[in-house]
Amino acid sequence: MRTIELRPGEETIRLGQLLKLVDAVPSGAQVKDVLTSGDVAVNGDPEERRGRQLHRGDVVSVAGQEDVRIG
Repeated sequence: MRTIELRPGEETIRLGQLLKLVDAVPSGAQVKDVLTSGDVAVNGDPEERRGRQLHRGDVVSVAGQEDVRIG
């Protein structure tokens, strides 16, 4: 499992931003397609909201890729 550390002073990161950060999508325009495909889960639950706020301890799974924990 890979851990992504939030910057000092940040409490959250949006799901769309995280997907771009970990190269789960090649561009921001494709985030919506990945989310609507049903291949993304947050803490084991399917998630389709690009703006979902992720907090420390959340785990994001994208089909075919390593899980990512927010640190």
